[in-house]
Formats: sequence, structure tokens, C-alpha cells
Amino acid sequence: MGLSAYLLVSAALFCLGVFGLLTRRNAVGILASVELMANAGNINLVAFARFNGNATGQIFALFSTALTVAEVVVGLALVILLYRSRGDVLVESASELKG
Repeated sequence: MGLSAYLLVSAALFCLGVFGLLTRRNAVGILASVELMANAGNINLVAFARFNGNATGQIFALFSTALTVAEVVVGLALVILLYRSRGDVLVESASELKG
């Protein structure tokens, strides 16, 4: 398989993530869509590292995965707080908490 196949899969995953981000009303679904988009970026990093013959992209993908996990942990903590205060995890409920 060539580089273009990996880039095509990555673009498809990224597009699915954007679609999920724009159409979901549930906060957990939005977090999953953001995770899907980050994984598409990681596929790009690893694919370019593989075809360039160095490990730099793989190292960046490892750090990116660690940062994404930290972001998801903070996001899930916010979702839990939203559920405790409102009883649901819809994004519209979070906008009511502004003021």
C-alpha cells in the first residue's frame, strides 16, 4: 500500500469526525468525534514517518496521543459535572450555565 491509501483513510476519518462534531448534541458524542479527528492526524504522522524512513512522526504521534488522552479526561470531567448539575449531557444545557 502506498502513502495515498493511508492519507485517504485519514481524510475519511477526519471527515467523519467533523460530521459527528457538527451533528451531535450529546457532549460524549462530541468528545468521541474530537478523538476521531485527533486519531486521523496521528495516522498522517505515522504514515509520513513510515514513508520518510525516520521515527520522528511516530514520536510526535505518541505525544499527540498523550495530549489527546489528557484532553478527553478533562472533557469527561466537565461532562460529569454537567450531568450532576442538569441531569443530562446535552450541549444546550451547558449554554444555560453561562450566567
